[in-house]
Amino acid sequence: MSVVLSEHLPLLASAPDGIQKLRGLILELAVRGKLVPQDPNDEPASELLKRIANERTRLEAEGTCRKSKPTPAVSNDEQPFTLPEGWVWIRLGQIGDWGAGATPLRSNPRYYGGSIPWFKSGELTSDLISDAEEHVTELALKECSLRQNRTGDVLIAMYGATIGKTAIQAKPATTNQAVCACTPNTGVFNRYLLTLLKALKPNFIGQGAGGAQPNISREKIVATVAALPPEAEQHRIVAKVDELMALCDRLEAEQADAASAHARLVETLLGTLTQSTDAADLAANWQRLAEHFDTLFTTEASIDALKQTVLQLAVMGRLVTQNPADEPASELLKRITAMRALMESKGDCKKSKPLPPVDNEERHHSIPASWEYVRLQEVCLTITDGTHQTPRYTESGRPFLSAQNVKPFRFMPESFRYVSEEDYQGYIKTTKPEFGDVLLTRVGAMIGEAAVIDKRMDFAIYVSLALLKPCQPFVSPEFITLWLNSPFGTHSSIRDTLGRGVSAGNLNLGMIRAFALPLPPIGEQQRIVTRAHELMVLCDSLKADLITARQRQATLADTLIESALEAA
Repeated sequence: MSVVLSEHLPLLASAPDGIQKLRGLILELAVRGKLVPQDPNDEPASELLKRIANERTRLEAEGTCRKSKPTPAVSNDEQPFTLPEGWVWIRLGQIGDWGAGATPLRSNPRYYGGSIPWFKSGELTSDLISDAEEHVTELALKECSLRQNRTGDVLIAMYGATIGKTAIQAKPATTNQAVCACTPNTGVFNRYLLTLLKALKPNFIGQGAGGAQPNISREKIVATVAALPPEAEQHRIVAKVDELMALCDRLEAEQADAASAHARLVETLLGTLTQSTDAADLAANWQRLAEHFDTLFTTEASIDALKQTVLQLAVMGRLVTQNPADEPASELLKRITAMRALMESKGDCKKSKPLPPVDNEERHHSIPASWEYVRLQEVCLTITDGTHQTPRYTESGRPFLSAQNVKPFRFMPESFRYVSEEDYQGYIKTTKPEFGDVLLTRVGAMIGEAAVIDKRMDFAIYVSLALLKPCQPFVSPEFITLWLNSPFGTHSSIRDTLGRGVSAGNLNLGMIRAFALPLPPIGEQQRIVTRAHELMVLCDSLKADLITARQRQATLADTLIESALEAA
C-alpha cells in the first residue's frame, strides 16, 4: 500500500463506504503488481506461460482438457497499465480450463438427492465453500451436461445480481449453468486467481449490463485481459492481501463497536432529557448536552433520535414553561364543546357518538396541572377519510392525493394524479380538505404519519388518508401534528392497527377518534409548536452539515484512491 494511503488510512476508512473502497483498492493494487515488491530472482511469468502452454497441449492430447481455440494476442489498446518487471499480459482462457455447469432435468428424481454438491450462483458467499443446498447423483453427472469440478477449482457467477461473485471449492462438486468453474493450470495459484477475479468484478458487471437479464458468458470470461505475475509473486501477493483484508476486518469491527457505544451514549444522554421534571430542569440538561453536540450527534441515527426526543418532550409539557396566566385546558374544552354544539345545531358538522373518558391505562405519561387528557374526537370538528371508490384517473382535471403525498410534517402535493371534475365534486361532498386541516396516513408501511395542509389548493383524497379538522382557534393543527408524529402518537397508530384484530396496515377511523391526546392551553400549544420548530430546524441543520461533511470526506477519499491508482 502506498505511503500516502498509509498516512491517510483513518480518513479513508471513516469515509462513507470507505472500508469497502479500501478493499477494492487493495485488490486493484494487488493485480497491478503494486502491493508487494518484485523479486528479480523470481522466474518470469513468460516462462510460466510457456510451461502452461506445453501442459495444455499435453492435456488436450490426452483428452483430459477441452481443446481451446487460438487465443488472440493482447493488443496495446487493451493494456490498461504498464506491466511490472517479470509480468505478462494474458487472457484468462490461457491460465486454466473454464466451463459452466447445467441443471439436470427436475422431473427426473434419479438426478437429485445424491452426494455431489451442486452449487448455484447465490451460494458463492465466501472464499471457500464446501456444501451446497442441493446435491446431484452420479447418474446426473454422467447423463447431463454437468462439469465435474475438482477440489480447489475457482468459481465465478455469471447471471443476474450475482455476477462476479467468486469462491473456491473445498471438495469435488458441480454447478448449474449460472456458474463458471476454472481448473487453474500448474503454476497458477488458485487463491491468486480468486483475487484477480474479485478485482475484475466491476469489469464483469459492466460487461453484463444492458440486457433484460444481466449476464456474462464463458466466452467473455476467457477473453478477459489480465496481468499474470510470476508464480512466487502470486503467493506473496495473496499473503499481503490476506494481511490487509484482515486489517479491514479489524477496522470494520472497531467501527461497529464504536457505533454501538456511541448509540448507547446518545440514548443515555437523551434519556436525561425525557426524565427532566420541568422546563427549567430540561433547560439545564439541554445546556449540558448542547456543549457536546459536535461529538454526540455525528450520525443520522443520532440526529433522528434527537428529533424524536424533542417531539416527546413537546407533548409531555416539558419543552416550554407553563404560564399561570394561560386559560387551563379544562376551560378550553368548555369552549370547544360549546363551539361544536353550535356547529352541530347549524348542520355545519355531524354529531359524534360520545366516547368514554380517557382512563389511567391510556395516559402515556403525566401532564402539567393545566393540561387535560382528551379523545382526539373531542378537539376535532370531524375525523373522516377519503373516497373508498377506486379512482378513475384522467390526463387532466382536479388533483387527487393519497398516502404517498404525506410524510411527517411534510405535505407533498407535487406528485399527484388527476380525476375528473365530476368525480372530484362527488368526493368532496363529505370530505373536503382545506388549508389548516391535518392529513394522517392510515394504510401502508408508513402508517401514522401526519402533516398540516399548508398550501392553499383544491384536491380530493383517497381512503389511504384520514382527514382531521381541529377546532380552531382553540386547538392548533400544528400541535395535533406534533403529537401524531411523536413516539406516543406513532405508538398509538401502530398499537391500534396491529393489536385489535384489524387487518395489517389499516388504521380505522374509530381508533383514530379514540386516540388519547394530552391537551395544553392554547397559548402553550403555540409556544410548544414554535420551540419544537426551532429545534427541528437545528436538527435539520445538523443533518445537512453531516451530509456535507460526508460528501467532502467521500470526495477526499476518492481523490486519495485515484492518486494511488495513478501512482501505480
